[in-house]
Amino acid sequence: MTAPCRLNRISPKLLSPISVNSTPVDSFDGVVIAGAGVVGLTLALSLTQSGIPVLVLEAEPEVVKEFRGSTFHPPTIEMLDSLSVADELIDKAVVVDRVQYRDRRDGLIAEFDMGILGEDTRYPFRLQIDQYALAVILRDRLIRERLAEIRYQNRVISVVPDSTYATLTVNTTDSSRIFRAPWVVGADGASSAVRQSIGVDFEGMTYPERYLTIFTTFDFSQYFTDLAPVSYVSDPGEWFLMLRSPDVWRVLFPTSPDGRGKNLLSKRSTQDRLRGIVDTSKSFEVVHSRLYNVHQRVARTYRRGTVLIAGDAAHLNNPVGGMGLNGGIHDAINLAEKLANVWSGNSEPDLLDAYSEDRRRVAIDFVQKQTHQNVLDLSESDPEKRKRVHEEMRKIGDDPQLARRFLLRASMMNESQSPNRLL
Repeated sequence: MTAPCRLNRISPKLLSPISVNSTPVDSFDGVVIAGAGVVGLTLALSLTQSGIPVLVLEAEPEVVKEFRGSTFHPPTIEMLDSLSVADELIDKAVVVDRVQYRDRRDGLIAEFDMGILGEDTRYPFRLQIDQYALAVILRDRLIRERLAEIRYQNRVISVVPDSTYATLTVNTTDSSRIFRAPWVVGADGASSAVRQSIGVDFEGMTYPERYLTIFTTFDFSQYFTDLAPVSYVSDPGEWFLMLRSPDVWRVLFPTSPDGRGKNLLSKRSTQDRLRGIVDTSKSFEVVHSRLYNVHQRVARTYRRGTVLIAGDAAHLNNPVGGMGLNGGIHDAINLAEKLANVWSGNSEPDLLDAYSEDRRRVAIDFVQKQTHQNVLDLSESDPEKRKRVHEEMRKIGDDPQLARRFLLRASMMNESQSPNRLL
């Protein structure tokens, strides 16, 4: 496939309408991105820094205030710094300098000081803040970019790739429109219309349990000795995570498969769950709760000709470890670099096959295995295996070299390539 011609490198405005089989088609000389979430907006901002016009189409009327991912790992912060948005996010977020592994019965098992990564990254810490905060920062940056345009209430229904362009069908509030662009990227979430319309299988499985996340203003640090902002708490009956965000604690629980018919989001149910952590007569102020299915899925390919996918459109994984949101941002930066090389004529479009292959490998060989193992360790019920897990965790926490390797992996970094981004 030859590189698509570029008619106008000055602005992202739609070119004059053309006609295909008597049907008007709006032709855009740039990259059209479906989805104005964190991944789509990261990709858009990165592309504009390479002089590439972008048009972002979002189905919702504004940036969606999602209570989803909240963890930003060190290499992700480095990537955001390359876009000049890291400092603003750091100012808003909880800076996590230590991570704890606890047991519901035995208390603290091991603590890891993120500062041990000081020679591996400029950001030896995690950030905890709802991903919505980053989406707003990215949106505000993009609306000042002359090469970018975001159109809300524009839902991408289908995409058809061909040898040099892709054709999109888009529903607006009052009509349907057809766009044509050299490149289209689907960053439109787990139910991606882009992925489905190009016929890419989403292979994997769905966990029998659903996860319940409760957001509360209750200050758990007053009831646990020296509680870290991020704590993983193991238990054979009901493990959980405790994550400190700027205004709330978010607590994640698994739910049993046989509880699918119960009202797990009721006030009584959420209060009972939290009282299982802190036995108090006080009422917990719950500002939000969310119950959702958990998947381990990866698309068969991230590319079909002139159409690519990224983020949740390309992969889903267990959230324990905070790697899904980060992996999507890594997709966006990787793809932007390769698209820029193709756009400039420095590389053939086949370079984008490497994007698909590399990012799939990371999703399958690392992210899925790591996040699934995290859950197995937290939920281990066999007493002897459980004891060995705790002993191994203590051993790692007490040895600086082992602790560094552990944190590099938990932070999605490769020891042999540090401070590069990924495994």
